[in-house]
Formats: sequence, structure tokens, C-alpha cells
Amino acid sequence: MAELIGDLEEKRARHNADAERHKKLRDELNDKTKEWAEKRDELNSQVRRFIDEANARRDMRDKLNTEVREAKAQRDEWNHKFNDLSAKVMALRREKMPKSGLSLRKFKAELRALEKKHMTSVLSTDKERVLVEQISELSGRIKSMEKEIEQFSEVKQAEKDAHEAKDNAENFHRKVSELAEKAQIEHDSMLKLYDEADKHRKEADAAQEEFIKTKLAADEEHREHIEHIRQVHDFDKIISGIRDRTRKARKEKDDTSAKKEADEIFQKFRSGEKLSTEDIMVLQKSGYM
Repeated sequence: MAELIGDLEEKRARHNADAERHKKLRDELNDKTKEWAEKRDELNSQVRRFIDEANARRDMRDKLNTEVREAKAQRDEWNHKFNDLSAKVMALRREKMPKSGLSLRKFKAELRALEKKHMTSVLSTDKERVLVEQISELSGRIKSMEKEIEQFSEVKQAEKDAHEAKDNAENFHRKVSELAEKAQIEHDSMLKLYDEADKHRKEADAAQEEFIKTKLAADEEHREHIEHIRQVHDFDKIISGIRDRTRKARKEKDDTSAKKEADEIFQKFRSGEKLSTEDIMVLQKSGYM
């Protein structure tokens, strides 16, 4: 019987050791599971931040693109006005300007050429005097023509309006370029942020896969731990039962032996033999007295 109990206790000890080993592995895997969950949550949080910032960039890009369209419309409108005003200027010049005005540019070009010749050429006194007279005469004619042209205010106003329209068109064109450049910067930033979000999302998905893998492994180790604990409890019950039965059998054996001894002493008593104090105590304990 002792050998049987020893064998059972050895098996119980192995199951108990296996239960502790699976418990340790389970706890280690649960720690890993927690780490993967924290990493997954942090990566998902970063994904949300990247998405939020990318969406803000997208909204700014869309706002700037709206402003680009508005500036283009303004630019095109002013270009259209400039073209109309330029045509009006040409028509007014043909209609209102004196014929002498058509050669004003030519005279100014001749004047510049004579002034350059005067400054750069080595001339005799007579030739220089003739050149100075030509310059003076041509300069006077130009001033007279300009004064004549200034009297035609309608042409002048049309030219002013055309110039302002051109300036406005150029200003809006610059604005279009500036806004389009800013919109492109926002667009590029948006794409970069979305790429970062996708990258972190993939890492979060990988962390989730590892989380599931370690969680399943931890659950399996927990199941193994519980199974071995159950086995330990079963062995405890078996060993305890065997020990109880052994004690009961031993007690029954002892009781039988004590009863036999009491019967023998009682027979001695009946036959008239003198009993010792110990004999009397045995009879009392057995219920004879």
C-alpha cells in the first residue's frame, strides 16, 4: 500500500510541476499579450493623429484650390477687360489721334540716335553745331507732338484703364501662382501623412495578429494549467481515500485483536482466576464491566 501511495504521490508531483510550468508560461504570454495590445493601441492612436492632420491638410488644400479658382476667374476677367480696352485704345487712336502721332515713336528713336552720336563721336565744330541744331529741332517737334497728343483725354483715359486692367490681371496671375503653390504644398503634405497612416496601420494590424496569437497561446497554457490542477486534485482525493481506508482497516484489526484479548481475560475471570489491574481495564474498555 505504501508503494502505491508513493507512486501516486510521484505522479501528483509531476502534474503539480507541469501545472506550475504552464502557469508560468501563461503569465509570460499574458504579459506579451498586454504589450502587443498596448503597441497596437498606440499605433492606432498614431494612425488617427495622422489621419486627422491629413484631413486638415486636405481641407486647407481644398480651400486654397477654391481661392485659386476664384483668382483665376478674376484674372481671366481682367484679361478680358484688358483685351477689350486695348482694342478700344487702338480704335480711339485711329479715330482721334492726329496723324503726326503715328510718327512720334520714330522721332523719339531718331532723337536717341542723334544724342548718342553727339556723346560718342569726335566731330568738327561745324558738324557738331549742325548736329546740335538737329537735336534741338527734333526735340522741339517731339514736345509739340506730345503736347498735341495730351489734348486727347479720351484716348489717354482709355490707355490708363487698359494699363490698370493689365496690372490687375498680372496681380491676380501672381496670386494664382502663389495660391496654387501653397495648395500643392498642402496636397503633398496630405499624401505624406496618408502614407504614414497606412504604414502605421499595417504595423497596428501586425501587432493585432501577434496579440491574437499570444492570447490564444496564453489561453491554451491556461487550459493545460487547469487540467493539471484538476489531475492534482484527483490524485489528492485518491491518496486521501486510500489513507482513510488503510486507517479504517488498521482500526478494525486493532479492535478485533482487543476484543479477542478481552474475551480471553473474561474466560479467565469466569474460571476464577485472579485478574490484574491491567486485565480489569481491558475488560472495562471492551464493555464487559
